[in-house]
Amino acid sequence: MNLPNCEISPDATISDDARIRYSVRGTKIIIGAHTQVDDFVVIRAIGGDGDIKIGEYCRINPNCVFYSGSGINIGNHVLIAPATVIAPSNHSIDRRDLFIDQQGFSRSKGGVVIEDDVWIGANCVLLDGTYIERGAVLAAGSVLNTRIAAYTIWGGVPAKFIKERD
Repeated sequence: MNLPNCEISPDATISDDARIRYSVRGTKIIIGAHTQVDDFVVIRAIGGDGDIKIGEYCRINPNCVFYSGSGINIGNHVLIAPATVIAPSNHSIDRRDLFIDQQGFSRSKGGVVIEDDVWIGANCVLLDGTYIERGAVLAAGSVLNTRIAAYTIWGGVPAKFIKERD
């Protein structure tokens, strides 16, 4: 797969049914060695000027959607279950005299960072400002826009601390 502004390791496995939409503004998409991107995953440079970086030995399961927004930085050995959405951008809504789609985007809260050895359950939503430290687990169906500590388990809407990993 040879796309502009994309660096995909030759050792990565990208499904023929995955959709990687590169940026016309220079946003980079980087996918590391031995990472697997499954069927119907959408990785799209849109909604900001941040890059999408996915480390080595990651598994992105079917129907996940990643929008670049303010940036996505995923470490190594990260498991992301089906139908997870990572969208680190927010529409501005401050003005009533303009339609929302005419107001652009709000200031970044730092994008999304996922450190090494993290498991994200199915149907999670990770918003701008999410920071997941090493070894943490996010339960299925959770919505997150904050920092969670290493080796902890979080879940819910909004996600809340459940317990530390043994």
